[in-house]
Amino acid sequence: MPIPEYPEFAPVSIDMRDDLYPALNMLADGVSEFTFSGIYLFRATYKYVVSHIVGSTYVISGEKRGERFFFTPCCVPANDVLEGLFEDHCYLKNMSETQCKAERIRLETAGYEVHEDRDNFDYLYDRSDLAELSGKAYHKKRNLVNAFLNSYSYEQKELDDSNVPDALSVLDAWRVEKGIDGDYAAAKEALERYDALGMRGAVYYVDGKPAGYALGEPISKARMFAVHFEKAVGEYKGIYQFINQAFAQALPSYVKYVNREQDLGDEGLRQAKMTYRPSGFVRKYRVLPRHEVV
Repeated sequence: MPIPEYPEFAPVSIDMRDDLYPALNMLADGVSEFTFSGIYLFRATYKYVVSHIVGSTYVISGEKRGERFFFTPCCVPANDVLEGLFEDHCYLKNMSETQCKAERIRLETAGYEVHEDRDNFDYLYDRSDLAELSGKAYHKKRNLVNAFLNSYSYEQKELDDSNVPDALSVLDAWRVEKGIDGDYAAAKEALERYDALGMRGAVYYVDGKPAGYALGEPISKARMFAVHFEKAVGEYKGIYQFINQAFAQALPSYVKYVNREQDLGDEGLRQAKMTYRPSGFVRKYRVLPRHEVV
């Protein structure tokens, strides 16, 4: 299905990849949501529909907690277009730092409110830091990885069609262990359609049994790699720390940063992400409807 011109919208479908992927892949900021796979895999979760402003940007419209939102990955539309979008949307989500620097004055002059959205900042790590875990800052992480390595026989295999069933078995075990679905549906489809979506990953085995996997994709002109899914069987102490390091080691040397997405305001998740000493953040901003300019 072709992507309709604004103001018409259509549900996200796999055949839209040829249009969306090239435009999104060339964006420099590295916003983890600005990938075709992320939009496609969570199309049902957020009821995504898409439109195209010719010569400007794509518009992705979604819904969360009963509120409609939209994001415009390639650029912030003109004020008259924004006014139309805000007629039936509550906020613009995930405006990038590059867009904010270029457009904040225009938006605020027109009466829109621009706010930093800390809960949705992506965490950025130097790939070499995650791969090496050197120095005092990573002492506890190294201890957990070493305990894992000394306790188990392990193997890492690049994800391919032959071991997708093994990764799916890990995902099923993860769901049972956690007792919630979480992102199960999206994670399952990501494994089943990883090749069509341009994703790559690895499957990890402990004592010959599937025990974990990581899956993601290159973004920001391939200088970053976004890890979208990381699942493991929790009975193996240190396995998440091991997967984090092993996967970083397996990434190509031209990948400078690993993007491990946002914490969504979860304090425990925020603390866990901070223990890996992020080298920076992919900052995002939320734009709220215009108010009267005095």
